[in-house]
Amino acid sequence: MTRLRIVLKDNSLADLKKLENVDLVKGAFVAGDQIQLIFGSGLVNDVYEVFSKYVGIADMTLNELKQESAKKANPIQAVIKSLSDVFVAIILAILAAALLMGITGVLSNYPIVKENETLYAINRLASLASTGIFAILPMIVCYSAVKRYGGNPVLGMVVGAIMLDSSLANAYSAASGTVHVEVIHLFGLPIEMVGFQGGILVALMIGFVVAKLDIYFNKVVPNSVKLLLAPLFTVFFSTLLLFTVVGPVGRILSHGLTSGLVWSAENLGFVGYALFAGVQQLLVITGLHHIIGAAEAQLLADTKHNFINPLMSVALIGQSGAVIGYLITHWKDTKARELCLPSFASTLFGISEPAIFGVNLRYRYLLVAGCIGGAVAGAYVYFAKLTALGFGTTVVPGIAICDPAHNGYLNYIIAQLIGFGVGLAATIILKPFFKEEK
Repeated sequence: MTRLRIVLKDNSLADLKKLENVDLVKGAFVAGDQIQLIFGSGLVNDVYEVFSKYVGIADMTLNELKQESAKKANPIQAVIKSLSDVFVAIILAILAAALLMGITGVLSNYPIVKENETLYAINRLASLASTGIFAILPMIVCYSAVKRYGGNPVLGMVVGAIMLDSSLANAYSAASGTVHVEVIHLFGLPIEMVGFQGGILVALMIGFVVAKLDIYFNKVVPNSVKLLLAPLFTVFFSTLLLFTVVGPVGRILSHGLTSGLVWSAENLGFVGYALFAGVQQLLVITGLHHIIGAAEAQLLADTKHNFINPLMSVALIGQSGAVIGYLITHWKDTKARELCLPSFASTLFGISEPAIFGVNLRYRYLLVAGCIGGAVAGAYVYFAKLTALGFGTTVVPGIAICDPAHNGYLNYIIAQLIGFGVGLAATIILKPFFKEEK
């Protein structure tokens, strides 16, 4: 949304100092395998259109670009980026469902909606639309994962449907002991015929397996029977691995992830919330923040709530407050206004990179002040019992997926104001103690 990402054969040949001084460039840095130039939303698209033609890559596809980029990425970067790609593809659907869920949850409390048959019908249909995606989320994740890892995504949808097959015992019912679970034996190995409702990590893992099996069988099966046998082998062996290896391992990982997150929320209290919100934006610098989406999706599937999202939002707005604090103390500096105002505007829509790389990282005390703002607001999120019904958007758009329970909308706004205000105040307080150097 904000960066022009350039994969060079030799990054050392790029002069970052000169790039930073180019008009409209808000920051230039090396992130893993890429030179990244911060322009901001909208402008970056205009720059790319001209730049791609100038260097002769206007016809390059996104997949070709990702392949070139992956050649220079280390294994950890490659894994995190691929996880991000899987969930980015489905975020819009999650956002739409979460927004509808929040709206219908509020409207269902009004007597006029309950008593008027038309309003009730509309609200009922909207409620149905909001819950549909969560019922088949493992299928969607599997589809997206197979597509990302180079396989036929339709086969991912087929295996995703197998995960939710009605002949299997419902995973939630099986966990509560309210349903009989059929057990079959494969060479003496007992296999419980339980579905994978809520199995986001399982879907992600089996999606990778389906993609690799699809690629393999399309290479080794003779052309004369490939159309018939390659997809057959892919689906069968994927199903076999789903119930014998991937499913059991994925369930253990899913349970561990959710239990760990819930444990931290219940036992670390406001300290845990403050710590997460205080350091979350530091992950943006490294790119590790992309992996959080997988944890949020699993948390939603298991608990129906996502306490991570409001923490990410206040972490971001704390950095926004630091930007405005810097602007106030440097208002006469034309360059500061050019950098800070668009960077601040981006943060309101959940995009912090221009603020972090363009302003706060240049003057480290701003980054510290922003983290303080996030931490204080994070503690408020804990006491306000603030959660979200989805993931993928923060700050102003984030109110759309805020859980309305416990005066959620009001507390969401208060939390943002706290993060912003403390980040701004901390900037002004810390400024005398730091020497500003670019």
